[in-house]
Amino acid sequence: MDPIVAAAGAAMVSAMATDGWQHVRDAVVAWWRRHRPERAEDVGSELEALRGRVLTARREEDEDTEQALTGAWRLRLQQLLEEDPELAAELRRLLDEHLTPALPPEEQDRARTVVMRAEARDSARIYMAGRDQHITES
Repeated sequence: MDPIVAAAGAAMVSAMATDGWQHVRDAVVAWWRRHRPERAEDVGSELEALRGRVLTARREEDEDTEQALTGAWRLRLQQLLEEDPELAAELRRLLDEHLTPALPPEEQDRARTVVMRAEARDSARIYMAGRDQHITES
């Protein structure tokens, strides 16, 4: 799954539980309207219905439901990018400009993606970290 899709799906579902949800919803519907105008209104209605489910899941501390909703939106966004890979940049902009800023500070870091790939051969070593790393070798 594209890392942008994973981050956007998670951020969208998390944003449903925030006070800034209406702004996020409007931005998401506008994004869909630009790229799939025939689906935009249905997406808006679905988002409103899902928000109630997210709020209930948070209130009942039901992480499974929230994860399932996140997974559903990730799949939907992934399908959209498979149909039109050039939408990845637009999705990144939606994530950076609307979804992530709507999240509480403690959730914003999770919405940012870090992708690291490495390949070691022979006697090579690879040290990778998303943040601090301390290596002591004798």
